[in-house]
Amino acid sequence: MNYLVVGSGLFGSVFANEAAKRGNNVTVIEKRDHVGGNIYTKEVEGIQVHKYGAHIFHTKMKDIWDYVNQFADFNNYINSPIANYKGEIYNLPFNMNTFNKLWGVITPTEAKRKIESQKEALHIEGNPKNLEEQALSLIGPDVYEKLVKGYTEKQWGQSAKDLPAFIIRRLPVRFTYDNNYFNDPYQGIPIGGYTQIINKLLSNELIDVKINTDFFENKNKYLKSDNKIIFTGMIDQFFDYRLGELEYRSLRFDTKVLNEDNYQGNAVVNYTDSDTPFTRIIEHKHFEFGQGNNGKTVITHEYPQEWHRGDDPYYPINNKRNKDLYSNYVKLARNEFPNVIFGGRLGQYRYYNMDQTIMSAMQIVKREFEN
Repeated sequence: MNYLVVGSGLFGSVFANEAAKRGNNVTVIEKRDHVGGNIYTKEVEGIQVHKYGAHIFHTKMKDIWDYVNQFADFNNYINSPIANYKGEIYNLPFNMNTFNKLWGVITPTEAKRKIESQKEALHIEGNPKNLEEQALSLIGPDVYEKLVKGYTEKQWGQSAKDLPAFIIRRLPVRFTYDNNYFNDPYQGIPIGGYTQIINKLLSNELIDVKINTDFFENKNKYLKSDNKIIFTGMIDQFFDYRLGELEYRSLRFDTKVLNEDNYQGNAVVNYTDSDTPFTRIIEHKHFEFGQGNNGKTVITHEYPQEWHRGDDPYYPINNKRNKDLYSNYVKLARNEFPNVIFGGRLGQYRYYNMDQTIMSAMQIVKREFEN
């Protein structure tokens, strides 16, 4: 068969690779001037810069880890972000280092006692009605006020009292002195960046890649062709927003080269107060343990912002209205375009980690070629 893959991110590239391995001709079109989607990395001053935000590969699935390691060698980077609250520095996720800094406690028993006493004093009755009540019921006011509230409100552009409780079903609280953010046994960042993975996935001679090519400029032509389409863009945009817009949060990145070796001493620093307009600063060289040109570093300030048409969508807003709307678009797709497969973060309107993206693509591959 002939396949047209719309989007060269991880989902589209994995599908293209697997389809071509099975002898199918694949055309991949990408509206940006580079492949890779949001995991695209570019070398600047000898440093692999994550252009669209920090990406740390982590997974519990050994088969996914083995799969991605075909295309790059990974380092042993462990995600250990820190939080800056008005100049006070705390470890994330919330652990004994955090609690010691907050309260001076030393043992897990002391920390648990402190959290429980704070929760009891709040007298939250029944099911939490909003995100604020949910967070307070989990970790109490000290952790919430300094490390959750401001960051979350900036991220979502709303008061925590107006956000649904389910956004924070649980918070990672550890009663150990362990700063490893993820529990996953397989973690790391590809040595030399992520773009090489995409390039290798798309290197099969049966794959034709076209950048600077917008699907919507020739939508009707593509739909009338004999290609089966894998569409990884926004499902509501595919239908010209016929049923309404799905909602997203967007991001703005401000990246600078600085004439110093080490700006903040860590790859990720979250700014958790409400007064600081950005949510975090990424210092890219620390993802590869300081590798880069002498006397140079690259930092990125990350600013959450409201999404409007034309902006890059990053985070789906998973409330009831959007879930119902997405379900209606799925029904529309099945009825009107059974030859189009919608995949990836935007096509399936969900926030995927990278391992989940690969798993989802492989599920489509299995359904397409092995049933």
